[in-house]
Amino acid sequence: MDGQPRRTLKAAQADALLRWADGGSGDARAPVPDAACLYGLVGDVALEGSEGAETNPIAIAGNFIAYLSCAIGRTPHLAVGNTSHHARLFFLHVGRSGRGRKGDAVSLVTRIDELVRRKGRSLAPQIHRGGLSSREGLAALIHDGYRVGTQDVAAVEDKRLWVVESEFANVLQQSQRGGNTLSAALRDCWDGVDLKPATKTNRVYATEPHVCLSGAISPVELLGLVQRRDLCNGFVNRFLMAWGERTHIEAFPRRVPQARVEALAAEVAGVLDFTRPRDADGRETVLMSMADSARRRYAQLYQAELNQDLGNTLVDSLLERRAPMLLRLAMVFALTDRQWSIEEKHIEAAMAWTRYATESACFVFTGKAASPAQLQMLWAAERISEFLAARGSASRRDLVIDCFARHQPAAVIDAAIAHLAGAVGGIHVEVRPRSRGGPGRPTTIYRLRPQPTSN
Repeated sequence: MDGQPRRTLKAAQADALLRWADGGSGDARAPVPDAACLYGLVGDVALEGSEGAETNPIAIAGNFIAYLSCAIGRTPHLAVGNTSHHARLFFLHVGRSGRGRKGDAVSLVTRIDELVRRKGRSLAPQIHRGGLSSREGLAALIHDGYRVGTQDVAAVEDKRLWVVESEFANVLQQSQRGGNTLSAALRDCWDGVDLKPATKTNRVYATEPHVCLSGAISPVELLGLVQRRDLCNGFVNRFLMAWGERTHIEAFPRRVPQARVEALAAEVAGVLDFTRPRDADGRETVLMSMADSARRRYAQLYQAELNQDLGNTLVDSLLERRAPMLLRLAMVFALTDRQWSIEEKHIEAAMAWTRYATESACFVFTGKAASPAQLQMLWAAERISEFLAARGSASRRDLVIDCFARHQPAAVIDAAIAHLAGAVGGIHVEVRPRSRGGPGRPTTIYRLRPQPTSN
Protein backbone atom coordinates (compact mmCIF):
# COMPACT_ATOMS: atom_id res chain seq x y z
CA MET A 1 0.00 0.00 0.00
CA ASP A 2 2.67 2.47 -1.04
CA GLY A 3 2.42 5.59 -3.14
CA GLN A 4 -1.02 6.90 -4.04
CA PRO A 5 -3.06 4.30 -2.09
CA ARG A 6 -1.19 5.25 1.06
CA ARG A 7 -1.92 8.95 0.57
CA THR A 8 -5.55 8.16 -0.28
CA LEU A 9 -5.98 6.13 2.92
CA LYS A 10 -4.49 8.88 5.07
CA ALA A 11 -6.54 11.61 3.39
CA ALA A 12 -9.77 9.61 3.69
CA GLN A 13 -9.15 9.02 7.39
CA ALA A 14 -8.45 12.73 7.93
CA ASP A 15 -11.63 13.74 6.09
CA ALA A 16 -13.72 11.34 8.18
CA LEU A 17 -12.14 12.62 11.41
CA LEU A 18 -12.95 16.22 10.52
CA ARG A 19 -16.57 15.30 9.80
CA TRP A 20 -17.06 13.53 13.14
CA ALA A 21 -15.15 16.23 15.02
CA ASP A 22 -17.86 18.66 13.91
CA GLY A 23 -20.32 16.60 15.93
CA GLY A 24 -21.92 14.34 13.38
CA SER A 25 -21.87 12.56 10.06
CA GLY A 26 -23.50 15.21 7.93
CA ASP A 27 -26.67 14.16 6.15
CA ALA A 28 -25.75 10.48 6.01
CA ARG A 29 -28.23 8.08 7.55
CA ALA A 30 -26.92 5.63 10.12
CA PRO A 31 -27.00 1.98 9.03
CA VAL A 32 -29.92 -0.17 10.13
CA PRO A 33 -29.25 -3.83 10.96
CA ASP A 34 -31.31 -6.59 9.42
CA ALA A 35 -33.63 -8.36 11.85
CA ALA A 36 -31.75 -11.58 11.00
CA CYS A 37 -28.86 -10.32 13.17
CA LEU A 38 -30.96 -11.05 16.25
CA TYR A 39 -31.02 -14.81 15.77
CA GLY A 40 -32.28 -17.17 18.45
CA LEU A 41 -30.77 -16.80 21.91
CA VAL A 42 -28.71 -13.79 20.79
CA GLY A 43 -31.89 -12.00 19.80
CA ASP A 44 -33.64 -12.97 23.03
CA VAL A 45 -30.90 -11.35 25.11
CA ALA A 46 -30.67 -8.26 22.90
CA LEU A 47 -34.40 -7.57 22.79
CA GLU A 48 -34.82 -8.18 26.52
CA GLY A 49 -32.03 -5.76 27.34
CA SER A 50 -33.25 -3.02 24.99
CA GLU A 51 -36.95 -3.13 25.88
CA GLY A 52 -37.89 0.05 27.75
CA ALA A 53 -34.26 1.21 27.67
CA GLU A 54 -32.08 3.44 25.53
CA THR A 55 -29.55 0.73 24.69
CA ASN A 56 -29.33 -0.34 21.08
CA PRO A 57 -30.15 -4.07 20.74
CA ILE A 58 -27.37 -4.57 18.18
CA ALA A 59 -24.80 -3.39 20.74
CA ILE A 60 -26.14 -5.79 23.38
CA ALA A 61 -26.15 -8.61 20.83
CA GLY A 62 -22.54 -7.95 19.77
CA ASN A 63 -21.26 -7.99 23.34
CA PHE A 64 -23.24 -11.13 24.11
CA ILE A 65 -21.81 -12.87 21.04
CA ALA A 66 -18.28 -11.96 22.16
CA TYR A 67 -18.99 -13.28 25.67
CA LEU A 68 -20.61 -16.46 24.39
CA SER A 69 -17.82 -17.12 21.87
CA CYS A 70 -15.37 -16.90 24.76
CA ALA A 71 -17.36 -19.10 27.11
CA ILE A 72 -17.77 -21.77 24.40
CA GLY A 73 -14.01 -22.23 24.33
CA ARG A 74 -11.81 -24.21 21.95
CA THR A 75 -13.69 -27.51 22.02
CA PRO A 76 -15.77 -26.88 18.86
CA HIS A 77 -13.78 -26.11 15.73
CA LEU A 78 -14.44 -25.91 12.03
CA ALA A 79 -11.82 -27.06 9.53
CA VAL A 80 -11.31 -24.90 6.44
CA GLY A 81 -8.44 -26.36 4.48
CA ASN A 82 -5.57 -26.77 6.94
CA THR A 83 -6.90 -24.06 9.27
CA SER A 84 -9.06 -24.76 12.30
CA HIS A 85 -11.44 -21.97 13.23
CA HIS A 86 -12.80 -21.68 16.75
CA ALA A 87 -15.83 -19.63 17.73
CA ARG A 88 -13.65 -16.74 18.90
CA LEU A 89 -14.69 -13.15 18.18
CA PHE A 90 -13.66 -9.57 18.93
CA PHE A 91 -16.50 -7.03 18.98
CA LEU A 92 -16.13 -3.26 18.66
CA HIS A 93 -19.12 -1.06 19.53
CA VAL A 94 -18.87 2.38 17.90
CA GLY A 95 -21.08 5.29 18.91
CA ARG A 96 -20.82 8.91 19.89
CA SER A 97 -20.07 9.80 23.50
CA GLY A 98 -23.29 10.02 25.48
CA ARG A 99 -25.31 8.35 22.74
CA GLY A 100 -23.69 4.94 22.42
CA ARG A 101 -24.79 3.78 25.88
CA LYS A 102 -21.69 1.60 25.83
CA GLY A 103 -21.75 0.62 29.50
CA ASP A 104 -25.43 -0.34 29.35
CA ALA A 105 -24.71 -2.56 26.34
CA VAL A 106 -22.63 -4.85 28.56
CA SER A 107 -24.62 -4.73 31.80
CA LEU A 108 -27.21 -7.41 30.99
CA VAL A 109 -24.49 -9.76 29.73
CA THR A 110 -22.70 -9.26 33.05
CA ARG A 111 -25.84 -10.11 35.01
CA ILE A 112 -26.29 -13.28 32.95
CA ASP A 113 -22.66 -14.23 33.54
CA GLU A 114 -23.05 -13.88 37.32
CA LEU A 115 -25.91 -16.39 37.32
CA VAL A 116 -24.14 -18.77 34.92
CA ARG A 117 -21.15 -18.71 37.27
CA ARG A 118 -23.36 -19.76 40.18
CA LYS A 119 -24.64 -22.73 38.19
CA GLY A 120 -21.09 -23.97 37.67
CA ARG A 121 -17.86 -21.98 37.87
CA SER A 122 -16.33 -24.09 35.12
CA LEU A 123 -19.00 -22.89 32.71
CA ALA A 124 -18.09 -19.19 32.81
CA PRO A 125 -14.83 -17.72 31.50
CA GLN A 126 -12.40 -15.46 33.35
CA ILE A 127 -13.27 -11.77 32.85
CA HIS A 128 -10.76 -8.91 32.72
CA ARG A 129 -12.27 -5.46 32.75
CA GLY A 130 -9.88 -3.38 30.73
CA GLY A 131 -6.42 -2.05 31.40
CA LEU A 132 -4.48 -4.14 28.88
CA SER A 133 -1.04 -2.69 28.31
CA SER A 134 1.33 -5.29 26.87
CA ARG A 135 1.78 -8.81 25.54
CA GLU A 136 3.38 -9.84 28.83
CA GLY A 137 0.45 -8.50 30.87
CA LEU A 138 -2.03 -10.31 28.65
CA ALA A 139 -0.11 -13.59 28.83
CA ALA A 140 0.11 -13.29 32.63
CA LEU A 141 -3.70 -13.49 32.86
CA ILE A 142 -3.75 -17.00 31.31
CA HIS A 143 -0.13 -18.11 31.86
CA ASP A 144 1.24 -21.66 31.82
CA GLY A 145 3.00 -21.23 35.15
CA TYR A 146 6.32 -19.60 35.97
CA ARG A 147 8.86 -19.25 38.74
CA VAL A 148 9.51 -16.23 40.96
CA GLY A 149 12.79 -16.81 42.76
CA THR A 150 12.45 -20.28 44.24
CA GLN A 151 8.64 -20.31 44.19
CA ASP A 152 6.56 -21.85 41.39
CA VAL A 153 3.39 -20.06 40.36
CA ALA A 154 0.73 -22.57 39.29
CA ALA A 155 -0.57 -22.37 35.73
CA VAL A 156 -3.97 -20.96 34.84
CA GLU A 157 -5.67 -24.07 33.48
CA ASP A 158 -8.70 -22.38 31.90
CA LYS A 159 -7.45 -20.28 28.98
CA ARG A 160 -10.82 -18.64 28.30
CA LEU A 161 -10.62 -14.89 28.87
CA TRP A 162 -13.24 -12.27 28.03
CA VAL A 163 -11.69 -8.81 27.99
CA VAL A 164 -14.11 -5.90 28.39
CA GLU A 165 -12.46 -2.67 27.22
CA SER A 166 -15.07 0.02 27.79
CA GLU A 167 -12.37 2.49 26.75
CA PHE A 168 -10.94 0.80 23.67
CA ALA A 169 -9.00 3.99 22.98
CA ASN A 170 -6.61 2.68 25.66
CA VAL A 171 -5.67 -0.29 23.48
CA LEU A 172 -5.05 1.94 20.46
CA GLN A 173 -2.96 4.34 22.53
CA GLN A 174 -0.84 1.48 23.84
CA SER A 175 -0.18 0.29 20.28
CA GLN A 176 1.31 3.70 19.45
CA ARG A 177 4.05 3.34 22.04
CA GLY A 178 7.38 2.36 20.58
CA GLY A 179 8.14 -1.32 21.11
CA ASN A 180 4.68 -2.12 22.48
CA THR A 181 3.51 -5.57 21.43
CA LEU A 182 -0.11 -5.52 22.61
CA SER A 183 -1.52 -5.18 19.09
CA ALA A 184 0.51 -8.17 17.87
CA ALA A 185 -0.51 -10.20 20.94
CA LEU A 186 -4.20 -9.55 20.33
CA ARG A 187 -3.78 -10.55 16.68
CA ASP A 188 -2.24 -13.82 17.88
CA CYS A 189 -5.13 -14.33 20.31
CA TRP A 190 -7.70 -13.89 17.53
CA ASP A 191 -5.77 -16.49 15.53
CA GLY A 192 -5.45 -18.78 18.57
CA VAL A 193 -1.64 -18.70 18.42
CA ASP A 194 0.40 -19.31 21.60
CA LEU A 195 1.52 -16.17 23.41
CA LYS A 196 5.30 -16.41 23.68
CA PRO A 197 7.66 -14.00 25.40
CA ALA A 198 8.87 -11.04 23.39
CA THR A 199 12.20 -10.99 25.26
CA LYS A 200 14.64 -13.62 26.50
CA THR A 201 14.23 -12.49 30.08
CA ASN A 202 10.44 -12.85 30.05
CA ARG A 203 9.37 -16.44 30.63
CA VAL A 204 5.59 -16.02 30.89
CA TYR A 205 3.93 -18.19 28.26
CA ALA A 206 0.29 -18.86 27.45
CA THR A 207 -0.46 -21.79 25.17
CA GLU A 208 -3.75 -22.26 23.34
CA PRO A 209 -5.26 -18.94 24.44
CA HIS A 210 -8.97 -18.39 23.92
CA VAL A 211 -9.28 -14.64 24.32
CA CYS A 212 -12.31 -12.67 23.17
CA LEU A 213 -12.74 -8.93 23.47
CA SER A 214 -15.60 -6.46 23.75
CA GLY A 215 -14.51 -2.91 23.04
CA ALA A 216 -16.32 0.42 22.89
CA ILE A 217 -15.14 3.63 21.29
CA SER A 218 -16.42 6.86 19.76
CA PRO A 219 -15.89 7.54 16.04
CA VAL A 220 -13.63 10.52 16.83
CA GLU A 221 -11.38 8.38 19.04
CA LEU A 222 -11.31 5.56 16.51
CA LEU A 223 -10.38 7.78 13.59
CA GLY A 224 -7.93 9.83 15.62
CA LEU A 225 -6.05 6.93 17.18
CA VAL A 226 -6.03 4.21 14.53
CA GLN A 227 -2.65 4.20 12.86
CA ARG A 228 -2.03 3.15 9.28
CA ARG A 229 -0.17 0.09 10.52
CA ASP A 230 -3.25 -0.97 12.54
CA LEU A 231 -5.31 -0.82 9.35
CA CYS A 232 -2.76 -2.63 7.21
CA ASN A 233 -1.39 -5.24 9.62
CA GLY A 234 -4.76 -6.86 10.23
CA PHE A 235 -5.39 -5.61 13.77
CA VAL A 236 -8.56 -3.55 13.27
CA ASN A 237 -10.07 -5.90 10.70
CA ARG A 238 -10.12 -8.67 13.29
CA PHE A 239 -12.95 -6.80 15.04
CA LEU A 240 -16.63 -7.20 14.24
CA MET A 241 -17.50 -3.50 14.09
CA ALA A 242 -21.05 -2.33 14.72
CA TRP A 243 -22.51 1.16 14.89
CA GLY A 244 -24.92 1.41 17.80
CA GLU A 245 -26.47 4.47 19.41
CA ARG A 246 -29.50 4.89 21.64
CA THR A 247 -32.76 4.10 19.92
CA HIS A 248 -34.81 6.59 21.93
CA ILE A 249 -34.65 8.71 25.08
CA GLU A 250 -35.82 7.07 28.29
CA ALA A 251 -35.44 8.95 31.60
CA PHE A 252 -36.11 5.86 33.72
CA PRO A 253 -34.91 2.82 31.76
CA ARG A 254 -36.45 -0.53 32.59
CA ARG A 255 -34.43 -3.04 34.56
CA VAL A 256 -34.76 -6.56 33.21
CA PRO A 257 -36.67 -8.62 35.80
CA GLN A 258 -34.50 -11.08 37.69
CA ALA A 259 -36.73 -13.96 36.62
CA ARG A 260 -36.01 -13.20 32.96
CA VAL A 261 -32.27 -12.94 33.63
CA GLU A 262 -32.38 -16.32 35.37
CA ALA A 263 -34.22 -17.84 32.41
CA LEU A 264 -31.68 -16.45 29.95
CA ALA A 265 -28.80 -17.62 32.16
CA ALA A 266 -30.30 -21.12 32.21
CA GLU A 267 -30.35 -21.10 28.40
CA VAL A 268 -26.74 -19.95 28.27
CA ALA A 269 -25.69 -22.59 30.80
CA GLY A 270 -27.40 -25.23 28.69
CA VAL A 271 -25.48 -24.15 25.60
CA LEU A 272 -22.16 -24.13 27.48
CA ASP A 273 -22.83 -27.52 29.02
CA PHE A 274 -23.48 -28.83 25.51
CA THR A 275 -20.08 -27.55 24.33
CA ARG A 276 -18.01 -28.81 27.30
CA PRO A 277 -15.20 -31.35 26.77
CA ARG A 278 -16.35 -34.87 27.50
CA ASP A 279 -13.12 -36.57 28.64
CA ALA A 280 -11.19 -36.21 31.89
CA ASP A 281 -8.20 -34.28 30.60
CA GLY A 282 -10.38 -31.69 28.86
CA ARG A 283 -8.42 -31.99 25.58
CA GLU A 284 -11.19 -33.35 23.42
CA THR A 285 -12.17 -31.26 20.40
CA VAL A 286 -15.29 -31.54 18.32
CA LEU A 287 -15.16 -31.00 14.58
CA MET A 288 -18.22 -29.11 13.41
CA SER A 289 -19.75 -29.77 10.01
CA MET A 290 -21.78 -27.85 7.46
CA ALA A 291 -24.99 -29.02 5.87
CA ASP A 292 -24.90 -29.25 2.07
CA SER A 293 -27.21 -26.25 1.68
CA ALA A 294 -25.01 -24.22 4.04
CA ARG A 295 -21.90 -25.15 2.06
CA ARG A 296 -23.53 -24.10 -1.19
CA ARG A 297 -24.69 -20.78 0.28
CA TYR A 298 -21.29 -20.02 1.81
CA ALA A 299 -19.53 -20.86 -1.47
CA GLN A 300 -21.89 -18.52 -3.32
CA LEU A 301 -21.20 -15.68 -0.88
CA TYR A 302 -17.46 -16.36 -0.83
CA GLN A 303 -17.18 -16.15 -4.61
CA ALA A 304 -19.06 -12.86 -4.70
CA GLU A 305 -19.88 -10.52 -1.83
CA LEU A 306 -17.34 -11.74 0.73
CA ASN A 307 -14.40 -11.09 -1.59
CA GLN A 308 -15.49 -8.01 -3.52
CA ASP A 309 -13.46 -4.86 -3.15
CA LEU A 310 -15.70 -1.96 -2.23
CA GLY A 311 -13.61 0.67 -3.96
CA ASN A 312 -12.45 2.51 -0.86
CA THR A 313 -8.91 1.79 0.30
CA LEU A 314 -9.75 2.57 3.90
CA VAL A 315 -12.92 0.49 4.07
CA ASP A 316 -11.43 -2.41 2.11
CA SER A 317 -8.60 -2.69 4.64
CA LEU A 318 -11.18 -3.00 7.42
CA LEU A 319 -13.14 -5.78 5.76
CA GLU A 320 -10.50 -8.26 4.64
CA ARG A 321 -11.61 -10.88 7.17
CA ARG A 322 -15.29 -10.99 6.29
CA ALA A 323 -15.16 -14.67 5.34
CA PRO A 324 -13.62 -16.10 8.54
CA MET A 325 -15.72 -13.69 10.59
CA LEU A 326 -18.87 -15.08 8.97
CA LEU A 327 -17.84 -18.68 9.71
CA ARG A 328 -17.15 -17.92 13.36
CA LEU A 329 -20.49 -16.19 13.73
CA ALA A 330 -22.26 -19.11 12.06
CA MET A 331 -20.57 -21.48 14.52
CA VAL A 332 -21.89 -19.45 17.47
CA PHE A 333 -25.42 -19.43 16.05
CA ALA A 334 -25.34 -23.19 15.44
CA LEU A 335 -24.07 -23.87 18.95
CA THR A 336 -26.85 -21.74 20.49
CA ASP A 337 -29.18 -24.22 18.80
CA ARG A 338 -27.14 -26.97 20.52
CA GLN A 339 -26.05 -28.66 17.34
CA TRP A 340 -22.67 -29.42 15.81
CA SER A 341 -23.80 -28.85 12.23
CA ILE A 342 -24.00 -25.39 10.66
CA GLU A 343 -27.15 -24.94 8.61
CA GLU A 344 -28.07 -22.41 5.96
CA LYS A 345 -30.07 -20.35 8.48
CA HIS A 346 -26.91 -19.90 10.55
CA ILE A 347 -25.00 -18.72 7.46
CA GLU A 348 -27.75 -16.21 6.69
CA ALA A 349 -27.77 -14.83 10.25
CA ALA A 350 -23.98 -14.53 10.16
CA MET A 351 -24.13 -12.82 6.77
CA ALA A 352 -26.58 -10.27 8.17
CA TRP A 353 -23.93 -9.37 10.75
CA THR A 354 -21.21 -9.23 8.09
CA ARG A 355 -23.28 -6.83 6.01
CA TYR A 356 -24.04 -4.66 9.01
CA ALA A 357 -20.36 -4.55 9.93
CA THR A 358 -19.62 -3.50 6.35
CA GLU A 359 -22.20 -0.72 6.49
CA SER A 360 -20.96 0.37 9.93
CA ALA A 361 -17.38 0.65 8.67
CA CYS A 362 -18.56 2.66 5.66
CA PHE A 363 -20.60 4.96 7.88
CA VAL A 364 -17.79 5.63 10.34
CA PHE A 365 -14.95 5.93 7.86
CA THR A 366 -16.69 7.53 4.87
CA GLY A 367 -19.94 8.97 6.21
CA LYS A 368 -21.94 6.83 3.80
CA ALA A 369 -24.10 3.94 4.90
CA ALA A 370 -24.05 2.61 1.36
CA SER A 371 -24.76 -1.01 0.62
CA PRO A 372 -21.92 -3.20 -0.67
CA ALA A 373 -23.57 -3.14 -4.13
CA GLN A 374 -23.60 0.67 -4.15
CA LEU A 375 -19.99 0.86 -3.06
CA GLN A 376 -19.01 -1.64 -5.72
CA MET A 377 -20.75 0.45 -8.37
CA LEU A 378 -19.07 3.66 -7.18
CA TRP A 379 -15.69 1.94 -7.23
CA ALA A 380 -16.31 0.70 -10.78
CA ALA A 381 -17.33 4.22 -11.85
CA GLU A 382 -14.10 5.63 -10.45
CA ARG A 383 -12.11 2.92 -12.22
CA ILE A 384 -13.82 3.72 -15.54
CA SER A 385 -13.12 7.44 -15.13
CA GLU A 386 -9.42 6.75 -14.53
CA PHE A 387 -9.31 4.38 -17.51
CA LEU A 388 -10.93 6.93 -19.84
CA ALA A 389 -8.65 9.70 -18.57
CA ALA A 390 -5.64 7.62 -19.55
CA ARG A 391 -6.96 6.23 -22.85
CA GLY A 392 -9.22 9.02 -24.09
CA SER A 393 -12.08 6.80 -25.26
CA ALA A 394 -13.20 3.22 -24.99
CA SER A 395 -15.92 0.86 -26.10
CA ARG A 396 -17.86 -1.31 -23.69
CA ARG A 397 -15.76 -4.25 -24.78
CA ASP A 398 -12.64 -2.29 -23.87
CA LEU A 399 -14.06 -1.65 -20.42
CA VAL A 400 -14.93 -5.31 -19.85
CA ILE A 401 -11.60 -6.69 -21.07
CA ASP A 402 -8.97 -4.00 -20.59
CA CYS A 403 -10.35 -2.01 -17.67
CA PHE A 404 -11.73 -4.84 -15.52
CA ALA A 405 -9.99 -7.90 -17.01
CA ARG A 406 -13.39 -9.65 -17.16
CA HIS A 407 -13.54 -9.68 -13.33
CA GLN A 408 -16.63 -7.52 -12.89
CA PRO A 409 -20.24 -8.57 -13.55
CA ALA A 410 -22.01 -6.87 -16.46
CA ALA A 411 -24.60 -5.45 -14.06
CA VAL A 412 -21.90 -3.62 -12.08
CA ILE A 413 -20.34 -2.14 -15.23
CA ASP A 414 -23.72 -1.09 -16.63
CA ALA A 415 -24.68 0.55 -13.32
CA ALA A 416 -21.35 2.40 -13.20
CA ILE A 417 -21.78 3.64 -16.78
CA ALA A 418 -25.32 4.83 -16.03
CA HIS A 419 -24.07 6.63 -12.93
CA LEU A 420 -21.29 8.39 -14.87
CA ALA A 421 -23.59 9.27 -17.76
CA GLY A 422 -25.94 11.12 -15.41
CA ALA A 423 -23.26 12.76 -13.28
CA VAL A 424 -22.01 16.30 -13.69
CA GLY A 425 -18.62 16.10 -15.39
CA GLY A 426 -19.23 12.41 -16.10
CA ILE A 427 -18.99 10.65 -19.45
CA HIS A 428 -20.25 11.32 -22.95
CA VAL A 429 -21.87 8.39 -24.73
CA GLU A 430 -21.59 8.13 -28.51
CA VAL A 431 -23.38 5.40 -30.47
CA ARG A 432 -21.76 4.54 -33.79
CA PRO A 433 -23.67 2.46 -36.35
CA ARG A 434 -21.96 -0.52 -37.93
CA SER A 435 -19.73 0.44 -40.86
CA ARG A 436 -21.36 0.13 -44.33
CA GLY A 437 -24.71 -0.45 -42.67
CA GLY A 438 -23.87 -4.08 -41.90
CA PRO A 439 -25.86 -6.24 -39.48
CA GLY A 440 -25.16 -6.40 -35.77
CA ARG A 441 -25.23 -4.03 -32.87
CA PRO A 442 -23.87 -0.52 -33.15
CA THR A 443 -20.69 0.31 -31.25
CA THR A 444 -20.94 2.50 -28.16
CA ILE A 445 -17.98 4.74 -27.36
CA TYR A 446 -17.44 6.44 -24.00
CA ARG A 447 -15.41 9.58 -23.31
CA LEU A 448 -15.01 11.83 -20.33
CA ARG A 449 -16.88 15.09 -20.69
CA PRO A 450 -14.62 18.14 -20.93
CA GLN A 451 -14.28 19.85 -17.57
CA PRO A 452 -15.62 23.45 -17.54
CA THR A 453 -12.88 26.05 -17.45
CA SER A 454 -13.04 28.87 -14.94
CA ASN A 455 -12.49 32.45 -16.06
